[in-house]
Amino acid sequence: MLRHYGVDLLDWHRGRLSSRRLAVLVRHLPRDSALLRAVQGEAAEWSVTDHLLAAVVDQLAQANWMFATVNQDEDTEPLDPPEPLPRPGSAQEADTLPSPEEMARFLA
Repeated sequence: MLRHYGVDLLDWHRGRLSSRRLAVLVRHLPRDSALLRAVQGEAAEWSVTDHLLAAVVDQLAQANWMFATVNQDEDTEPLDPPEPLPRPGSAQEADTLPSPEEMARFLA
């Protein structure tokens, strides 16, 4: 049987668990749940703090690149700009998996 936190998912099929209640349970799953990892991929593991830290690292790399570029000799070959840190959830991956809204419509 599929049980998680005392909820039997077969109760939805049996009519003992409403679609609305199931949708609420799915919407409030923990970020590290198997469903969210399957739907969102690596993006489910990134918190707001992780995204903010990646933005800080990118900004610092840009500032260092600008400082080095401005202070180099005119005859020196220009430096390549820094690459931003890779973020989870590429566009290609998002096209193949259902969105959370699609999952909610399915369960409603």
